[in-house]
Amino acid sequence: MTKHPLYGLGTALVTPFKDDKSVDFEALARLLDIQLTGNVDYLVVLGTTGEAVTLTTEEKREVRQHIVAYTKQWAATHDTTPLPLVLGVGGNNTAQVISDLKNMKDELISDFTAILSVCPYYNKPNQEGLFQHFCAIAEASPIPIILYNVPGRTGVNLLPETVMRLYNAHPNKIIGIKEASGNIEQIKQLIALSKQQATTAEDALLVISGDDGIACEIMKAGGAGLISVASNAFPDDYRRIAHEQDEALQAQYDEMVKLLFAEGNPVGIKAVLTQKEIIQNYLRLPLVPASKELTNNIAALL
Repeated sequence: MTKHPLYGLGTALVTPFKDDKSVDFEALARLLDIQLTGNVDYLVVLGTTGEAVTLTTEEKREVRQHIVAYTKQWAATHDTTPLPLVLGVGGNNTAQVISDLKNMKDELISDFTAILSVCPYYNKPNQEGLFQHFCAIAEASPIPIILYNVPGRTGVNLLPETVMRLYNAHPNKIIGIKEASGNIEQIKQLIALSKQQATTAEDALLVISGDDGIACEIMKAGGAGLISVASNAFPDDYRRIAHEQDEALQAQYDEMVKLLFAEGNPVGIKAVLTQKEIIQNYLRLPLVPASKELTNNIAALL
């Protein structure tokens, strides 16, 4: 069976900053090298981990262009195909999300395999509101969509029945979901529903773990992989976790994963990357760098 291009390990990239809080493109290049040599399967650009909500429209455009150009150049140098890219495009104003999609240049959006679109946050729509929101985005988007369910951040839970309703309404556009509800039974229910309704295995909805700590369990239940924060720093190990369901290796990172999210994301992973001398430890408000205690606890595990 041919695997989907977005099967396996996707890294949710951080956006490195300089001390003046401008985007650090040299550090971004170092980070991209680590991902490419670490054989991740795809990259997620300008999502939550990338602090996209704090970037201006122009900064987002520059980051997109830099990553597209860098991955294409790397592929040409190494005689391979460019790594698939997923672009974060979401929000709690449906009309604005659609406008953002329409305002992107066709030649740029076509360099991405899919968009990752988070459930609307703060205004807490019901299931019908979520359905209509994503239907409107599906009709406007020129490329496929991965839904993103993360109730801990949004305050709403996209239920399996609504996910399948969306998939059936737009089967050629809505191709997957990043599931970060932390509810393993709900995720397993969604995987089962997807398999029941799929004509072939290749047609099934991609159910992707959004939690580093439960990736193996989701994969063994039939999930399509992991979109990882930790793989920014540890791509080789997380590729093994995603592809081999290496539970022992995943368990070795349990304490680190807890620390990564102890003070919010990407606070923890930026502290790790700083200690590994890949980026500088700068974030944009309202996020601030890791506390001294968290920094020391992370250092003790490296």
